[in-house]
Amino acid sequence: MLDDFLVRAGLAGVGTSLAAAPLGCFVVWRRMAYFGDATAHAALLGVALSLAFQGPIMLGVLATALLMALLVQSLSGRGLAEDTLLGVLAHASLAIGLVAVSFLSGARLDLMGYLFGDILAVTVFDLALIWGGAVAVIALLAWRWQRLLTATLNPDLAQASGISSRTEQLVLTVALALTVAVAIKAVGALLIGALLIIPPAAARPLARTPEAMALITAVFGSLSAIAGLAASFHFDTPTGPTIVCAAAAMFCITALAARVKIKR
Repeated sequence: MLDDFLVRAGLAGVGTSLAAAPLGCFVVWRRMAYFGDATAHAALLGVALSLAFQGPIMLGVLATALLMALLVQSLSGRGLAEDTLLGVLAHASLAIGLVAVSFLSGARLDLMGYLFGDILAVTVFDLALIWGGAVAVIALLAWRWQRLLTATLNPDLAQASGISSRTEQLVLTVALALTVAVAIKAVGALLIGALLIIPPAAARPLARTPEAMALITAVFGSLSAIAGLAASFHFDTPTGPTIVCAAAAMFCITALAARVKIKR
């Protein structure tokens, strides 16, 4: 069954969506959308370093994404507004990555794949890495779920309970870096942020509890991956952007349904 490239692509899309779902909820709750983009943009620099040293792409992406996230966390509040700092680091790392890749022999042809993903070229080994990363992200967030929720939704209660907001932020940072490393093969550096934000935003009007929102997000993300893959195959469109378009369509439907319900 795994000899069929469409089956591998579908499994890769679902695995990526499952990794992004619970983390994306925290990104939305904490208003960290730009933080996710900055970490994803740094991934291209990791691709360049991996190609230069002939190392595993996922390892290089994981290292640079984690370094970027830690750098943002350590520099925030030291003279620059956080959104300004994120803007500088996000665009600088993306530009440096693009320039670095252009100097590498044979990498120019793969640049679009690194930017927008090449889910149809996913191998069985890639699948193992994607699903292994998804399991690791879900396990990490499940382990810290209650602490993360308290630190996110009620910082005063977290402080009174002895929960360190900085520690929980570090947990999210590690999970975000791992998710970026998992997702870059499927959807690319420029579209990872969309999978972290759009499915949770679509699920939010339908959920009454944080756990329900995470589950609905996982369903929406998986459906977006399958629907986008099918539409891409039928209309011969780029697969990664088509998956994000499917997620955006779900967001429009749920947002419209929520407005109609409010008016009634």
